[in-house]
Amino acid sequence: MDIRDVAKRARVSTATVSRTVNRVATVDAQLAKRVWKAIDELGYYPNRQARALVSGRSRVFGLIVSEITNPFFPEIVQTFETLAVEHNYEILLTSTIHDPKRMELAVRRMIEGRVDGVAILTFGMEDELLEHLRFRNLPLVFIDVGPKAPRVSNIRVDYAHGIRQAVQHLAAMRHERIGFVTGPLKLRSAVARRDAFEESMREIGLTVKPEFIVQGDHRLEGGKLAFQKLHQLREQPTALLCSNDMTAIGVMRQAFELSIAVPQQLSVVGFDDTRLADFMIPPLTTIQMSQTELARLAFDALYKEVKRETPSPVGTEYHLKTQLVLRRSTTFPPNTTPAKSRTIAKGTKQNDTSTAD
Repeated sequence: MDIRDVAKRARVSTATVSRTVNRVATVDAQLAKRVWKAIDELGYYPNRQARALVSGRSRVFGLIVSEITNPFFPEIVQTFETLAVEHNYEILLTSTIHDPKRMELAVRRMIEGRVDGVAILTFGMEDELLEHLRFRNLPLVFIDVGPKAPRVSNIRVDYAHGIRQAVQHLAAMRHERIGFVTGPLKLRSAVARRDAFEESMREIGLTVKPEFIVQGDHRLEGGKLAFQKLHQLREQPTALLCSNDMTAIGVMRQAFELSIAVPQQLSVVGFDDTRLADFMIPPLTTIQMSQTELARLAFDALYKEVKRETPSPVGTEYHLKTQLVLRRSTTFPPNTTPAKSRTIAKGTKQNDTSTAD
């Protein structure tokens, strides 16, 4: 079945069918109604490649993530795809798994698929991806690291806001020995989170101890290994901030193996607020970086850029705020009597009753 069968059933020309399928605004409403009725009756599916050749648009957006198995990314993918369907777009999804060869294959798939734009939500390997894509005049979206260039949008994450809230929350609970498990420090986002932690500690006069800052890998195993190192110190932290929820969950698992109770003996704070955080035992206090909002910003950026007649010479910036979500993985350090009153950082979100109450 092809476009001629639809034209015959609708009693219109093939040109009218083509313009209707490509949603050309000048098609008469009654003719368009007949065309769509014929399409429905015949079960006709337009050829995407043919439509792309006619319209110059594939109505496909590329979405590149780091690891689809990381709980941070599925909600991003789902939200991005939902928005795509609502706007009559499809998505071409791929993950790099931090592998250069896989990354090159992902880029090739995007180019061969004639995508209208690419959202690169990877937290790593952005420089290599940019090198392959930026000169193809494709709208691109990055988190934090995109250059100020035409057709490039940046989503700037305010890591400092949520991390400052977390440090202030722990300090209000009388923690002084606070540690931090970073992500891989080759990632700019991991460096930004570590720097925000150190600055937040200094702001309230707490000492940043170098031995309390341990590098992880944003995976469960990295969290376990990081806590093993910290546990070997003569003086150990009473609270730990982690660069993502997976690291925090790894820390909690290793604490369990060592018979260290969370939060009674160790307070733990994550970063991301994945769905898994709320189902931990105890539920994980974490810094929320909304995956839904991140996906919405990324899709909107691509969609607006495709519609834009004249791109901005320095690209476009969007902003994503972070905030602390209180659950049950934090409390006062051992042998400390809770104060009758304390200050909770402004803007903190309380999803659960903290064990400190």
